[in-house]
Amino acid sequence: MMKNIVNTARAAFATGKTRSLDFRIQQLEAMKRMIIENDAEIKQALNADLHKSGFIAYSYEIMGLLAEIELTIDNLHTWAAPQHVKKNLTTLGDDVYINYEPLGVVLVIGAWNYPLVVLLQPVVGAIAAGNAVVIKPSEVAEHTAKFMEKFVPRYLDKELYPVVNGGVPETTELLAERFDHIFYTGNTNVGKIIMTAAAKFLTPVTLELGGKSPCYIDKDCDIDIASRRITWGKFVNCGQTCIAPDYILCDKSIQGKLIEKIKETLKEYYGDNPKESPDYERIINKRHFKRVLSLLEGEKVAIGGEHDESNCYIAPTVLVDVKPEAKVMQEEIFGPLLPIITVKDVDEAIQFINKGEKPLALYAFANNKKIIRKIISQTSSGGVTGNDVFMHFTIAALPFGGVGYSGMGAYHGKHTFDTFSHKRACLIKSLAMEGVNKLRYPPYSQKKVDWTKMILMGKINKKKLGLMLLPFVAVVAAVILKKYRWQLAGRGLQLAMYFQRLCFKQDQ
Repeated sequence: MMKNIVNTARAAFATGKTRSLDFRIQQLEAMKRMIIENDAEIKQALNADLHKSGFIAYSYEIMGLLAEIELTIDNLHTWAAPQHVKKNLTTLGDDVYINYEPLGVVLVIGAWNYPLVVLLQPVVGAIAAGNAVVIKPSEVAEHTAKFMEKFVPRYLDKELYPVVNGGVPETTELLAERFDHIFYTGNTNVGKIIMTAAAKFLTPVTLELGGKSPCYIDKDCDIDIASRRITWGKFVNCGQTCIAPDYILCDKSIQGKLIEKIKETLKEYYGDNPKESPDYERIINKRHFKRVLSLLEGEKVAIGGEHDESNCYIAPTVLVDVKPEAKVMQEEIFGPLLPIITVKDVDEAIQFINKGEKPLALYAFANNKKIIRKIISQTSSGGVTGNDVFMHFTIAALPFGGVGYSGMGAYHGKHTFDTFSHKRACLIKSLAMEGVNKLRYPPYSQKKVDWTKMILMGKINKKKLGLMLLPFVAVVAAVILKKYRWQLAGRGLQLAMYFQRLCFKQDQ
């Protein structure tokens, strides 16, 4: 079955219809209509999967996706245009440029935490780049997956953009096929499986994974503002965000105030009982509920800790006196638990961060921006936001992606278009000026080598260049003399003499 789907997509791609920018834009416009016309169904699916309210569904999934489509449509002609590059002396009269062309048939595998935008945002760039796309929603967010299976074929080309639903067996069967690129969003363990399958065909991959994204708070920082921003970023989507602050590093002297401010902020955001708030989501399923709950074992709870398995509810929870070797510090939490680890200063925080795998995101709060820049210069992560969380993700001009165990490759805006494009190097030579090519033709000599080195390495002696070009200037002067005779004779000779004097002057 999967072989037939992939072969059909490849045959449709081979017709060449995705080469047309008008066709690509038409498909993107169709996707936009799908989202707008079925807004209610999308919100219903997201609520069924993750208990997302209509406001949250629109703000964190629908709106961002529509913005990505609009940005791509508005800029596609510019992005896809040949990019002319700097020439060297041997190609001054030639056409030298980068041509963007589609990779072919690509596979996009989505995640369940933001099952609409995380799946379709890379698809937008893949379509814009002219590819056929096999779309694989996460089976964990089953209601959103069913929406994709039902509505995508109604709006997009069925052969070029098929939707494949199913779990591990279906995904495994898909990965046995040959693709021209695989884009996967999820966890590191599955990322290794994806990469192993891709290696069979030397297929390039983009892996958007996760990790334990640290959040350092300097003791001189504005704790009120830091608490508000961190509380929002940690507990939105019930902590199920790949770039959520995973843990806090701070001086012990501010821990108490930080806890009090987080407690106040939680009450402001979600009321006295977050379980009753329409703005607080749920853990995706009972398997993940049990996984997150197990991370609480043996830890000291400062805020929250309440839970209800019947509807996969875990309250926003803050943990204190957490040891670096604790279970909650050994894996990405991906849930509403926020451990606090105390450090004596920024240097100890940097050392702690660097002991772990490189995270997808890193956050630092400090009144003194030099402290933030120090952390940036002495650590590595997929992205950084100083004095806030998440916000680097919202800037389309910035590449979003991981490094090391947190992933490889990047997307968003033009970066998505680039990810799904082959940058083809193009040179169209002129058939004129064949004399210049004598330097690369046999027989060879030291003089030819010296001239070639001078031209290609840019180490040009201006005096020699002037002498070399003087005959050319003389020819030009002769042409001028022949055409305009005595009127311009004096000027042609003057031009040749001036050019020679200029070259000798610059060389001195």
